[in-house]
Amino acid sequence: MCDKGSMAQYTRVSGFVGLITLQNPPVNALSAAVRQGIVDMVERALSDPIVKSVVICGQNGNFCGGADIKEFGTNMSGPPLVPMIDAIEAANKPVVAAIEGSALGGGLELALGCHYRIAHSKARLGLPEVTLGLLPAAGGTQRLSRLIGVPAALNLITTGIHVTAAQALQLGIVDQVTDHNAVEVAVTFSLSVAGQSMDARRISTYPCPLPSDFDALFEGVMQKVRQSARGAIAPVACVQAVRAAATLPYTKGMEREQELMATLFTSGQARAQQYCFFAQRAVGRWRMPSGARWETSKPMPVHKAAVIGLGTMGRGITVALAQTGLSVVAVETQEKQLMEAKQAVSGMLERGAKRHGVAPMLDRISYSQNIQAVAEVDLVIEAVFEDMALKTEVFQQLSAVCKPGTLLCTNTSALDVDKLASEMPNPELVVGMHFFAPAHVMKLLEVVYGPRSSPQAVATAMQLGKKMGKVSVAVGNCRGFVGNRMLMPYLQQAFFLLEEGATPELVDRALEEFGFPMGVFRMSDLSGLDIGWRVRKRDELVEPDMASGQSARIRQGSRYSPLGDLLCEQGRFGQKTGQGWYRYDKPGSRVARSDPWLHSFLVEYRARHGLVPRSIDHQEVLERCLYALINEGFRILEDGIAAGPEDIDVIYVFGYGWPRHRGGPMFYASMVGLAKILERLEHYQQAHPDVPYLQPSSLLRRLVASDSPPIHRWREVIKKYQSQL
Repeated sequence: MCDKGSMAQYTRVSGFVGLITLQNPPVNALSAAVRQGIVDMVERALSDPIVKSVVICGQNGNFCGGADIKEFGTNMSGPPLVPMIDAIEAANKPVVAAIEGSALGGGLELALGCHYRIAHSKARLGLPEVTLGLLPAAGGTQRLSRLIGVPAALNLITTGIHVTAAQALQLGIVDQVTDHNAVEVAVTFSLSVAGQSMDARRISTYPCPLPSDFDALFEGVMQKVRQSARGAIAPVACVQAVRAAATLPYTKGMEREQELMATLFTSGQARAQQYCFFAQRAVGRWRMPSGARWETSKPMPVHKAAVIGLGTMGRGITVALAQTGLSVVAVETQEKQLMEAKQAVSGMLERGAKRHGVAPMLDRISYSQNIQAVAEVDLVIEAVFEDMALKTEVFQQLSAVCKPGTLLCTNTSALDVDKLASEMPNPELVVGMHFFAPAHVMKLLEVVYGPRSSPQAVATAMQLGKKMGKVSVAVGNCRGFVGNRMLMPYLQQAFFLLEEGATPELVDRALEEFGFPMGVFRMSDLSGLDIGWRVRKRDELVEPDMASGQSARIRQGSRYSPLGDLLCEQGRFGQKTGQGWYRYDKPGSRVARSDPWLHSFLVEYRARHGLVPRSIDHQEVLERCLYALINEGFRILEDGIAAGPEDIDVIYVFGYGWPRHRGGPMFYASMVGLAKILERLEHYQQAHPDVPYLQPSSLLRRLVASDSPPIHRWREVIKKYQSQL
């Protein structure tokens, strides 16, 4: 017998087992209809005298991906999760969870309410609520702590990590792991325990195992969590909920879990993190100004790829390609560099493989000093030195060597992709693939299309990025694309703040308290001051240090700070030389220390240029750095370089360390209030008339004039704005 009416299907199998199958593709999320289905079917199985035991599973080999996030912003209808799971746990017949695919969030909480859990060896389990600014609030913090102990539960719940079935077995989350069909194994098992009392299997009745150094443990974890959370409140609430499991009876612990969840649920942070979740999905559905879209542009198959130039970036890209299982031809013309790269790439692959418990993909890569070796590849990524003449030369060689239809990608962070394409016989095959260092680790990829790039070329680069585990964002071609173009005003404002009286420590502290992993000056020391210096020299902004006063700080008609140039002239390139904006114990050391030399250098610099230092507070640092960056974001939307605010936000969260619990620069602007951002920009523009990019963007003015619509409505205003240009 079988009932298919609801989103939970009921079947009686093996004569005596009620099998309940969740049906809500793609991940069987616990929507209102699914919860209602579970409640009805459990009741039915328990009241059927023939049924001796119950098995809960999900259709299409996937148990349950958790709550339905789309319901979060709405008035929740349907049966609540907690009483539903309590009723399963209270059942007087054995209930077994058959876990295939994934049991995440509410899905794992549902499984913890069952009396037994049997997982397929390929299944993954976890409580990732913290990544959405929430905590597991259907008993997850209370039951998991009782089942596997406080330290292990804290680790899972505060990080949101997924564990494999084997790890789950070791931790004690599941009772059995099988390579066979988990549902069949669960059905057989459920019959073997039928008729037994389930009193000893109800996790909510377990005492929570307490470590001896209980207080010290929580103190240490809380300190660590606060440090890594950088202002995010969800991880801290997770620790508090687990503490409640350890110190209170179950019902009181559940009340505390609910209270903490209520605080998080209404917080701006949860909204920001859920926005991030949907924004990440939205950027995959890219479209070009021509109207070409992801649904209609079919990517070309890529089996074999090549990387030209094996410096830091080239090595990382080679590793990332090999790890996706592609054949890679790695080309480096200089022998010494080639030998070093071989060693470095092998090391990176071996370390990565060890971490994931797989074999390293060393045999996927062949090396060559000759560009002819790329004759048979489907796609080439050029990663040579950032120099237009050199890149053009390489591209011309490639178009002579490669088979027709080979996609030519350039990993440039700022150069004109269209200018490069225009030198080629097939400009439609040229796109930018801007990776972020280290390329095999960083999640972001900017895919840059020029006016001549074909939609198929863009689709191929986007698809390849996805295969490499990247978050790929399609962006238009302009100087610095999206990320680096917005970074310029942010960096410049930080320099100007030093000129006006701030210290690197003050600026960095304000940005780190906001939630960035590193402030601008520590970041600059890490990546190397000489990189920006080289770019500024190329742009003819660097002048010999002779003049003083106002004129020395003007370039091409706007305000300019030569501070970075002056440090580089002293050979202070950051961590690699042991001194930059900070000092380090030795070259290559990571610990930034305050540098008295730099402070007296700033005092002399201000005196020489007639600058009177004043006191600068954290609020001004944030407003000037962040609002200048946000304003450039509006200009990028105005110019059609990014399709919508989500694209910019995803780029900043995944590529530039923007704190996820603040959603991204454009989302943050909508939370602060566009009118306030406009008012502050006007204030700073009046105070600094020689800084043109503080002039508020006309799109920002237009949005404020349209009553600051919510962020998901901005695209309509942008469309109108662009059609009137």
